[in-house]
Amino acid sequence: INDFEQTVTFKVQLNMMTASSLATNLVRSTHVISGNVIQSSVFGNGVPERAIDGNRASDWAEGSCTHTNNDLKPWWRLDLLNTYQINSVTITNRGDCCPERINGAEIRIGDSLNDNGNGNPRCAVISSIAAGTTQTFACNAMEGRYVNIVIPGRRQYLTLCEVEVNGQLLPRKNQWC
Repeated sequence: INDFEQTVTFKVQLNMMTASSLATNLVRSTHVISGNVIQSSVFGNGVPERAIDGNRASDWAEGSCTHTNNDLKPWWRLDLLNTYQINSVTITNRGDCCPERINGAEIRIGDSLNDNGNGNPRCAVISSIAAGTTQTFACNAMEGRYVNIVIPGRRQYLTLCEVEVNGQLLPRKNQWC
């Protein structure tokens, strides 16, 4: 099996935890590749990197959850920097407050940045995730570079305490052999 065929589970670890830094590392087996996270806005110190810090702590005071402002159509995006076949996305919801905020959120996967990536094909709709719990959503080998979580059609805060993506790297198109 070559490197492109290996099934990988990638979790993101931060190089630096600063509000101004969007650079992160995705750990894939023993290889490290670069990735970026961004969200529609930042409330307080709820920077987007917190969702990929490898910590499922769900209490806001523990410093591991993202938080947007009360945006119309709030969103969070992970740029994998390459196209992956995504098997599943696992999300940990906030536990100390407001777990219903995530109700109706959508997981979107694809290669487009139209509408900040929120127009990509839908993997799942999150009907609800109980306070402080983690839920996995099957994406059935969807392909994409971007993984978005968006609450469409309403003004809301988006808070994510952990996002984990499972999939495998696809070979680059038009690659010389």
